[in-house]
Amino acid sequence: MKKLLLLLLCVPLIGIGQKAGCISGDCKNGYGTYDWSNGDKYIGEHKNGLGHGIGTYTYPSGTKYVGAFKDGLYNGQGTKSFGKGSGFEGDRYVGEWKDNKKHGQGTYTIADGTVYKGL
Repeated sequence: MKKLLLLLLCVPLIGIGQKAGCISGDCKNGYGTYDWSNGDKYIGEHKNGLGHGIGTYTYPSGTKYVGAFKDGLYNGQGTKSFGKGSGFEGDRYVGEWKDNKKHGQGTYTIADGTVYKGL
């Protein structure tokens, strides 16, 4: 009986500090902050529960995309800066996106300073 009582008292503590979901604002149709349990975070405009409009998406590696979203995907003008552990640390792309892929005019800068411009 004591073990059962102890177990019941500890269960609510499981998951403390592991916020996931909409943590502030309106993540359905408005401006809000949404956290995923894997450490990803989106702050910005939402439509139908997805990133839609202008926002910032940050990954646990420190990689960050700031720009336009449509239906939860990078679409339009945006900047993606690559963080530690991404395999492209220090690189940055500024330009157009379509469905999470570089698309159209853009500038890719490698951490060593090499710059590529074009389509």
